[in-house]
Amino acid sequence: MPKPTPETVARMKAVVGAKGVVANDDAAPYLEERRALYRGRAAAVLRPASTEEVSAILKIAHETGTAIVPQGGNTGLVGGQIPFESGEEVVLSLTRMNRIRALDAENNTLAVDAGVTLAAAQAAAEEAGRLFPLSLASEGSCQIGGNLATNAGGTAVLRYGNARELVLGLEVVMANGDVWDGMRGLRKDNTGYDLKQIFLGSEGTLGIITGAVLKLFPRPQSLATAFAAVPDVAAAVKLLRVADSVSGGMVTAFELVPRIGLDFVTAHVEGAHDPLPDAAPWYVLIEMSAGSATADLDATLEAVLAEGLEQKLVSDAVLARSEAQRADFWRLRETLSEVQRLEGGSIKHDVSVPVSRMAAFIAQATQAVEAAMPGVRVVAFGHIGDGNVHFNLSQPVGADKAAFVARWGEMNALVHAIVRAMGGSISAEHGIGRLKRDEMAATKAPVEIAAMRALKQALDPTGILNPGKVV
Repeated sequence: MPKPTPETVARMKAVVGAKGVVANDDAAPYLEERRALYRGRAAAVLRPASTEEVSAILKIAHETGTAIVPQGGNTGLVGGQIPFESGEEVVLSLTRMNRIRALDAENNTLAVDAGVTLAAAQAAAEEAGRLFPLSLASEGSCQIGGNLATNAGGTAVLRYGNARELVLGLEVVMANGDVWDGMRGLRKDNTGYDLKQIFLGSEGTLGIITGAVLKLFPRPQSLATAFAAVPDVAAAVKLLRVADSVSGGMVTAFELVPRIGLDFVTAHVEGAHDPLPDAAPWYVLIEMSAGSATADLDATLEAVLAEGLEQKLVSDAVLARSEAQRADFWRLRETLSEVQRLEGGSIKHDVSVPVSRMAAFIAQATQAVEAAMPGVRVVAFGHIGDGNVHFNLSQPVGADKAAFVARWGEMNALVHAIVRAMGGSISAEHGIGRLKRDEMAATKAPVEIAAMRALKQALDPTGILNPGKVV
């Protein structure tokens, strides 16, 4: 696309005013992905304060053919929020659009601007005695618009579903600047196509989400959390089914942690320690929740672990006896991604397979990458309850980081081939963005790719919305 003229940029800057223009060195954080895989350039970085300003900017973009890259908290991991290196695009950060619009406790809904952080949305729900269950390690900085545009997952998918299942209504600015007001807090609305689903997970390529009506749930009154050692991944999957059966569906999270990951965390995170006296090859973090304060979830979780011990699925376990101990358990899980950076280069895979094939996938993928790169350290962890594993590779000890990271595509090809053979997905919760765009043809059937391109053409005929991403 042609680089916008100074006149076009000036018109867009006038829409947002001086407070909405990010200039010079201040623009740098908006142009680089957090893992530094992508560093782009932009004709301008703008921060509109309202839906009306987003609409006005897109009207100008549509008229002039200017490419727009929407951006939330810039916590995405596939480069979807970063402009290309040409400097021809305008970055539209929604950070200033951070209003809590309305909370309807009786309807269990929360209406927010797209720039509201996930943590702020959670806090607003909590103040009203409700729960917004989407939970991510980056929740202090990631934003609702980005969460929905990428269909974020997180640790509570097992109980509450992905981001797209937590939305009742959307407000979207279309490519030509028109505003679709779909901010309806209805759980039943059978009037034709469910348009919001088109934009959820579209990564800003079909329209820019500027507002959302989110589903709220009763705030849990009882929690039980345990950290358990298991002999292998197959045992972890069997223990999940025991937990489901014994609890009657009260399992909120079921997270897989490898020994190497625990070693990384205890080595690099101050105050982190091994919860159990003896080392084990694998661990699971189990959490249950209930809406009643009288529910004896500790007893339920103890029964699950007792059954696990009986079936030799568990070798040892400890229940959290305080909120501080529960937080310690979760810190072990939530810092896994962060500490890998301290061990050198890390090649990421955010994939999913049927839960029944999780053990086989981890075994086959581990064998494949270790054969291709002797000494590579596999750090496989994640949301085993919903089939999503972060199959990450840390560089061999003493290896050259740049040379290791240069093999990213090679390692992806090995792992993703196994994922596809098992009927899985090469992107479980992070999206496609720029990183995985070229793999889509091998992942989706031609009819799917054609349908996606038809949607793009229909909703963004001039191709100005996040070009070069997803499809």
